[in-house]
Amino acid sequence: MSTPALRRVLRRESHSPRTVAMVIAVALMILVLAYLGTEIVLSLLAQPALLLAPDAQARFLIGLPTERPGWIIVLAGAVLAVIGLVFLFFALAPGRLPKHQMRFGDRAVLVDNGVIASSVARHLSEETGLSREDITVGVSHRTVDVTLRPGFGVPLDEAPLKSIVQTELDTYELTPTLKPRVHVERPKQNEDEQ
Repeated sequence: MSTPALRRVLRRESHSPRTVAMVIAVALMILVLAYLGTEIVLSLLAQPALLLAPDAQARFLIGLPTERPGWIIVLAGAVLAVIGLVFLFFALAPGRLPKHQMRFGDRAVLVDNGVIASSVARHLSEETGLSREDITVGVSHRTVDVTLRPGFGVPLDEAPLKSIVQTELDTYELTPTLKPRVHVERPKQNEDEQ
């Protein structure tokens, strides 16, 4: 498999398609056009309109700036602008799936963020001696958030733990690289005595 083909496959598998947003936009447009077409046909057949006849719609739009209060027009414009910005965001933003690329020689593997989190948690459990239930790991697109809850009197420093996590992440050769954030939650003394 050539490198451009491999990159194309990896991108397709690591980014979500915008199919849902496109289907919603197209369905809304079809509904609006079907309604307008129905109103025009009913007007041509001299039948009563479903909601508003085409000539009444035209009069409404022409008289909108003078017959309606300005704040209603501004509010309607703001709502339409927000809807437009949402569709623009969906069109331009990269819909990333919760996966990272892992290099393996000349091959590439897509790894789910949950697998990375589980692997880091298992490695930390082995290194610190804490049970797996006392370690919480979350993986986002650029960071790994690690929370450890050692028992009372168990000394753990965040700097060496962060180094352990970074070393483990470096062995995975992930793209994009992940930056670890480590937090140690200290139990209160009265909680441990109960």
